[in-house]
Amino acid sequence: MIQKICVAGAGTMGSGIALCAAQHNLEVILFDLNEVVLSKAKEQIQKNLTFLVEKNKISMEESTAVLKRISFTNNIQDCKAPLIIEAIIEKPEAKIDLFNQLNTINNTDTIFASNTSSLSINLLQHSIPNPERVAGLHFFNPAQIMKLVEVVKATDTSEKTINTLVEFCETLNKKAVVCIDAPGFIVNRVARHYYLEAMKLVEENIATIESVDEIMEASGFKMGPFKLMDLIGNDINLAVTQSLYDAFDKEKRFEPSILQINKVKAGELGKKTSKGFYEYKA
Repeated sequence: MIQKICVAGAGTMGSGIALCAAQHNLEVILFDLNEVVLSKAKEQIQKNLTFLVEKNKISMEESTAVLKRISFTNNIQDCKAPLIIEAIIEKPEAKIDLFNQLNTINNTDTIFASNTSSLSINLLQHSIPNPERVAGLHFFNPAQIMKLVEVVKATDTSEKTINTLVEFCETLNKKAVVCIDAPGFIVNRVARHYYLEAMKLVEENIATIESVDEIMEASGFKMGPFKLMDLIGNDINLAVTQSLYDAFDKEKRFEPSILQINKVKAGELGKKTSKGFYEYKA
């Protein structure tokens, strides 16, 4: 039973995973080299806990206890745990380098799990010692709320590793779905056209951004595609699309939208920049 984890990367996903684990009585190390990012993560976690207190979801004492279970560090030497989840930049070289550094200070049976939404776990696994303990653990944003987690099994991932990760997800009250490593796993491959076809409708002047979101929400979706892309981050969403486009040998149905490419070029990434397909209060 996992009682302690380390989350490497204190951005939106990393801080959400850390909060979720701490809410379920796990000891958490939240690591990021950037002290500003760490400070913002702590601030956001405190803000989320305050919201829960105000909504009478938890007591002030519970809020304090949750925060105490999270240690914030920019020293990689502090990153020692039976499970390490990385949630850093979507570049394989960076992830491989991080895991290899962590390998030198952890046991050979420490599980290395990547929160990647688009990169090949096989690629990561084959560049790291003891590949049987490497897997994907794909949370969805916001990680402390969304129930689904994709547990991704690569070629050499052991059943013991997969079983441990499924059990860990259940500890967090998450629904774990085991899938085989493939481009986009399950959710991102299926959902890609929710975004791409929506943008195509706007590009071809068939519908507006607002009307597409409105009709999809009226059809039962919790969020329209444009609101969801703004929540995820247009840079992240575009990177996943590009990854699938490359993985499927430039197949037309996965071609990135110029609409989103231009948003990313303009720095209009969504909620995190206060502007994306919509504008948001800072």
